[in-house]
Amino acid sequence: MFARMIASIVLALLMSLAALAQDTKPSDDQSKTKAVTGCLQKGDQADQFSITGEDGKSWDLRSSTVKLDDHVGHKVTVTGSPTREAKAEEKKEGQVENAARKEALGELRVTDLKMVSPNCTK
Repeated sequence: MFARMIASIVLALLMSLAALAQDTKPSDDQSKTKAVTGCLQKGDQADQFSITGEDGKSWDLRSSTVKLDDHVGHKVTVTGSPTREAKAEEKKEGQVENAARKEALGELRVTDLKMVSPNCTK
């Protein structure tokens, strides 16, 4: 009887620890994912796209799974993993003028896209 009670307590502790570990994991994953809503624009080169979020921050977009080309000129929400963020003064020469117009630049590897509107309102 005593051994059964100890086994129950140990099992309850293990289950509590497992539940605690699962509760903390999703918040870690959320910090690695970013959603940006704005007007999807074509970049200067093939397969280059950008978006300026409602907060004024601009992102260069890359994706091997989402067809960004199909949504150029649409207001969209893109979700993905930030791969780089840089302030205007950190950009290479020739990109500083572009960066100076925007609060900050980053690069987002897009994994999902949802269309908000078929056109962008200025």
